[in-house]
Amino acid sequence: MNSNILLMLVCILFGVRLMAQEPSDTLLVAFYNVENLFHPTDDSLAADDDFTPEGLYHWGYKRYYRKINNIAKVLVAMGRGNPPAIVGVAEIENDRVLHDLCHRSPLQRFGYRFVHHDSPDRRGVDVALLYRDSLVTILQERAVPVVFPFEPNTRNRDLLHALVRLSCGDSLHIIVNHWTSRFGGYAATIPKRNYYADVARHLVDSILALNPAANVLLMGDFNDYPTDESMERHLRARRFASTKATAQDANTIHDDTLFNLMYHFVAQNNVGSHKHEDFWGCLDQIVVTRGMLDGSGRMRVAGGVPHIFDEEFLLVPDDKYGGMKNYRTYLGPRYIGGFADHLPVYVRIACD
Repeated sequence: MNSNILLMLVCILFGVRLMAQEPSDTLLVAFYNVENLFHPTDDSLAADDDFTPEGLYHWGYKRYYRKINNIAKVLVAMGRGNPPAIVGVAEIENDRVLHDLCHRSPLQRFGYRFVHHDSPDRRGVDVALLYRDSLVTILQERAVPVVFPFEPNTRNRDLLHALVRLSCGDSLHIIVNHWTSRFGGYAATIPKRNYYADVARHLVDSILALNPAANVLLMGDFNDYPTDESMERHLRARRFASTKATAQDANTIHDDTLFNLMYHFVAQNNVGSHKHEDFWGCLDQIVVTRGMLDGSGRMRVAGGVPHIFDEEFLLVPDDKYGGMKNYRTYLGPRYIGGFADHLPVYVRIACD
């Protein structure tokens, strides 16, 4: 069957609107916290009992494969039929769910592979990297452990660092993040996210020490907003073209290395990838090195702007706080069959 006809059938089947495809000279790089993508099989080493057929959420194979197909639908729709070349994902349990997502969903025709390492996370959820092997080559990859010196026995999620070569021939360092949540209280967990930021910043500095012109892109669910101290004072991810220190940042070492693209949305009223009560904000962020913005290198973020994928099918009315909210898989313990509690974010990468 002609591949374009097959793609159209897949998109019709999963309700994807086929508009004009993304420009052929750009590649999409995305991040998506898919929220609790567990395999129904119980893992005795992880606290995943709720996500089993006998558990609180009655997580059987029918619901599991619906979620797999929902994620595939999001990625195909994001690229308007030509899904992202690279997708960082968070809250996936293991290789089995990644294999099913790549090979037992509508994504199978796009040649996705994945990079994943099991982390010590208590719940057993990790980050991973999906990539289309016709567009991306993995040159190096590794897990980067995060051990809090003030809580050395805490089981934390690793960072994932991959050096990839894109089809245009240029290389890109990608760092996938999922920092400590605010579940234990915002103030109490600030030091943990600050430490994650310090580890990520040290990793970036080590990359740039070897190659000052390296392209570096950090993506993830940072569980902080662009203006929080972990992002501004520890990761030191700044507004692009901002060169002056503010009074709040007076004690921070400043440089022109990293820029947080999600500042694009900070001044916009109630716009973001995640909704907490009545507030939409950008916990999911993309941060890049200067060369990917100022045109000094071959690789650049097209337009210098990020995107939040907020198609209508990812949202439902918010009866409590008004407006819309994320269409999740569960509402409390009640299954509603949606997608996730975060919206995906992405950029278009162009190479000269």
